[in-house]
Amino acid sequence: MPIDIGIDLGTANSLVAVKGKGIVVSEPSVVGLDRVTHKVLKVGNEAFEMAGKTPENIVVIRPLKSGVIADDYTTEIMVKYLISKAKAHVGFSVFPQRLRVVVGVPTGATPVERRAVEDACRNAGARDVWVVQEPLAAAVGAGLPITEPRGNMIVDVGGGTTEAAVISLGGLVSWKSVPVAGDAFTERIIEFVKSEYNLFIGERTAEMIKINIGSAYPMEKMQMEVTGRDLLTGLPKRISISSDAVRDALKELLGSIVDAVKGTLEATPPELIADIMETGFYLTGGGSLLKGLDRLLSERTGVPVHTVEDPLTAVARGAGVIAGNMHLLKEILQA
Repeated sequence: MPIDIGIDLGTANSLVAVKGKGIVVSEPSVVGLDRVTHKVLKVGNEAFEMAGKTPENIVVIRPLKSGVIADDYTTEIMVKYLISKAKAHVGFSVFPQRLRVVVGVPTGATPVERRAVEDACRNAGARDVWVVQEPLAAAVGAGLPITEPRGNMIVDVGGGTTEAAVISLGGLVSWKSVPVAGDAFTERIIEFVKSEYNLFIGERTAEMIKINIGSAYPMEKMQMEVTGRDLLTGLPKRISISSDAVRDALKELLGSIVDAVKGTLEATPPELIADIMETGFYLTGGGSLLKGLDRLLSERTGVPVHTVEDPLTAVARGAGVIAGNMHLLKEILQA
């Protein structure tokens, strides 16, 4: 019997789900590389701990950009690492050589990019590999009845992209994708602090600002103290940032996400729109955890919005379910 696994190769985080076991691996999509020898030194959590602390001969990179492979070599190393971690979790003695893998890819991935994902998985030891669009996997992970003749809408806010899609009968009816998501929020906070306070902060500090006081909708005002390097003196400096200022900094990016959701709804047949108005649409992906994003989208679209349970793992969980259900996989591939 083969072992069925689902993989979410995300721009920010990669996850692996094994049938009957749930999520068994969840680590940052980063690789530590020696600039001179091009040897991979660390992967995942250990590579993430190196970020911003390495000597000149070591660089920490992300092999994926906007959810697709930007570097074949390091992506293959990372996929091998993820599968080996899954083997270690399940127990190598009961983990046979034959692996059936379903991988989530962005809706806009080209045939070349899809092939690169398949090749990376096969070179990592998978015998059978299928790629499915991430909104489909996320919808399955959220428990939506995607094979029924009714409208199911998912908005997946990941690390590199936000994808809004309406699904019916196992296929995408309408969709929009924008390169704005969690990573763009983090980068915008870095730029904002730099321009507004003449302070240079690292990616991890910006990420903490986003998590602690970032929001998409007016909420209780909060303050956070941040330490960085003063761009004028070059010395350490501490400032206080308000949640209102961070929200204003993210306003333009949030507008792009709202426009993508509206564009998807505008391209959806009226019969399916009626279903969506009745049940609402569902937020998945780590970026959906930004405070107040559900309220902002509901207010701007007039549609009820729900954030699924454990949105960060929805794509991986859905891919795992699809891998273990050949009937569902066939319906999705046929659609």
